[in-house]
Order: sequence, then C-alpha cells, then structure tokens
Amino acid sequence: MGNIPTGRTITLLGVNHKTTPVEIRECLALRGGYEEALTDLKAIAGEVEHYLLSTCNRVELLFVSNGDALLEERLAGFLFGDAILPEDRQRYSYRYVGAEAVNHLFQVASSLDSLVVGEAQILGQIKEAYRHAAAHQCTGPLLNKLLHKSFSVAKRVRSETGIGSAAVSISSAAVGLAKKIFGRLEEKQVLLIGAGEMAELAAEHLIGQGIGGVMVANRTVERAVELAGRFHGRACSLDDLITQLREVDIVISSTGAAGLILREEEVRPLMRSRRNRPLFFIDIAVPRDLDPALNDIDNVFLYDIDDLSQVVEGNRAEREKEAVTARQIIDEETHKFCRWQEGLAVTPTIAALRRKADDICRRELARTLPKLELNEGDRQRIERLAQSIASKMLYDPLQFLKSPSCRQGDTAKIDMVRTVFGLENNGVSDDDDTSVDPA
Repeated sequence: MGNIPTGRTITLLGVNHKTTPVEIRECLALRGGYEEALTDLKAIAGEVEHYLLSTCNRVELLFVSNGDALLEERLAGFLFGDAILPEDRQRYSYRYVGAEAVNHLFQVASSLDSLVVGEAQILGQIKEAYRHAAAHQCTGPLLNKLLHKSFSVAKRVRSETGIGSAAVSISSAAVGLAKKIFGRLEEKQVLLIGAGEMAELAAEHLIGQGIGGVMVANRTVERAVELAGRFHGRACSLDDLITQLREVDIVISSTGAAGLILREEEVRPLMRSRRNRPLFFIDIAVPRDLDPALNDIDNVFLYDIDDLSQVVEGNRAEREKEAVTARQIIDEETHKFCRWQEGLAVTPTIAALRRKADDICRRELARTLPKLELNEGDRQRIERLAQSIASKMLYDPLQFLKSPSCRQGDTAKIDMVRTVFGLENNGVSDDDDTSVDPA
C-alpha cells in the first residue's frame, strides 16, 4: 500500500430501493458489466480513487477527492446520466460526505441497508465490485483501507450480533422448521409437489443443507423432469404421490390446485409401513394443498403458509432488535476510521519529530561515549538516559499535534511545529512515513 495523501474527502453518491423507484434504478444498473463502466469512469476520474457498486437494489459510486466540485458534477453526470436529471437528484439520490459516507458503506456491507436486513449476499457483491475496481487500478491507499475495513466491520457485526441468524423468507423458514424436527438434514429425502418458483427456492435452501435426494412430483411431468434435473433428482407424476410418500422425510407442496391434493385418510395408513418415521409437510400453496387434519396423525407435522409467515415476521422483528446493536458497532467503527483518517494530517510531522530526536541522540552518543571509559552496563544506562530525556522533551509537542485541531488538519499549527523544530529543512515531506499511529 502506498502513502496516503492527507486532506482528501470521501464522498458517496447513490440510489437504492428506499430512495428511487425501480423504473429509474433499472436505467442506472450496469448493462455491460463492471469492466466497461470502470473504463469509462476512469476516463473522467483520472487518478482520483473511485469504486462502483451495482446490484438490483442499489447503484453507488464512492470516490476520494480534494473537494473539486466540477469533478463531482462530472462523476454524478456519469452515474445518473439521463435517468435522473440534476434538478431531481435531491429527490431520488443521496450524497454522503466524510463520516456519513464511511458510516453508510459500513451499513451496506453489514446488510443493515438491505431490503432484507441481515441477508448475506450484499457483502459478496461489494467484494466482487472491489475486485473489479482494484483490477482496473481505480482504488488507491485510502479506498483500499476503507473497503477492507468495511469487510471486517461486516464480519464483526455478524459475529457479535444475531443479525443473520434468523430466517426471513418463507423458503428459509421452512428449512429452519425442518431442522427443528429432524436436527440434521443430511441424507433426508425431499419430495416437492409442484414445480413452481417457491418449490425451486425451497429446494435450493434444502440442497444447501446436504439433503440426500430430491423427488419432484408435478401435474406436467416434463416440468417435473426439468426441475429435478437441476438438483440431480428424480421426477414423477402426481398419480405416484402416495407411493413416494413411503420413502421421503420432507414434503413441500406448492401447486396451483383449486382444492386439497392430499388428505388425512390417504396418509394415515402409510405411517404403519413407514414404521412411524416422522413425516414433515410444508404447505406453501394458496389455496392449501394439504388436509389440515394431517396434523392429527402421530409423527406427522404440518405447517402451512400462515405458520411460516408468523415465523418469518417473528424473525424479522428479532433481526430489527439485533440491528440496534449492529448500528452501535458501526458507529464505533466509523469513529475509529475517521479518527485514523484525521491523524493522517499530523502523522508525517510526528514521524519527522521522532526521527529528528533519535538522530540527535545517536549523533551525540556516538561523539561522547568513545571519550569516556565506561563498562557496558554504564554505557547502556547513559543511552537509556538520553532516550528518556528526548522522549520527555517531545511529550508536550506531540500532545499538541494530537490535539483535535491539529488532527483535523489545521495546517498553520502543524507548520508552526515544523518551523520551531527545524523540520522544514530536514527533507521531510507530507508524503513521508504514514505508518505512525498518531492516536
């Protein structure tokens, strides 16, 4: 990582699902992928650090500048194009500067700004966008540090809160209930009745839990074969439904049938041949596919769409509680990052001051010690004495440099320190060592 220039401002421009209608967002979404967009953006931004994120719910541009209003206007023109006219930008878009931009990025990475709070997909999307920006050399030392920090903040939020632990979709809630009944889902056999989108989503979640196999039963067998093929499963017609129930553990039904397709009197006799192995039914169809009386059979568990909705709503409320703690973490991390960035203004001067004191000590000791007849112990005591005197002499000027006004870039005060200690002629520039922690 190269030296980090001081006095730069972090700005974020964007739109998301909260501020902007989908008909505008879809105009802003990248159509040609990141490569084409970043190439065009770099032609405008030049050497200015920048990063672009585009998902179905947001498009955001993050950049570092010295406050050049004309450059920002050109970048906004690129981002919003004809989709949002300048006079409508305040209505449909947002602009965050400094600590607000940092805080917003941390919230997005931690999924607090997502349509479904706590979902994990957004962090992967940010990492992908960053990989493209870094590959095109669009980012530099400041954005590299900021984006890496956003990854660690998201990880901290996820590990210290329950923001992502509770299911908030019907399909994921169904999987959660199945795990409560069976414990582990490995090797469990699943029967999907119906081959629609809900069945597909549920199957995707179950596959992720390592289930043993998938059977798809559908009125149109061709569609059943197609869906089963996606999950390396098998297909059958609805006429074979009763036969298949002898072998499976979990049944998810989501047909468009007008009435019940499976009744209590058809299932009860099967339980004897199953030796009462538990059978878990999830009915996510409206109108319902499965007879509510199934719940009266021993070792049969039936949940319908209302049961799942209650689970989802309960989990969503739980996530909102966790979001309060998550926001406290993000505020804390934002403060730490901004404090670090502020310190960049004084870090070169602190480093130069310490370096000059060390050089003086080293030179004077080298000149004096050879003239004294000292044993090794006395020699080390004098070296420590010199270093101690230098440290105490530097204490007050270092505290002055670490004061809020200097940290926030009061160049007059910083220049005064450099002049008083003769640092101007010491070959030290503002781009010198930035590794010193000014805190």
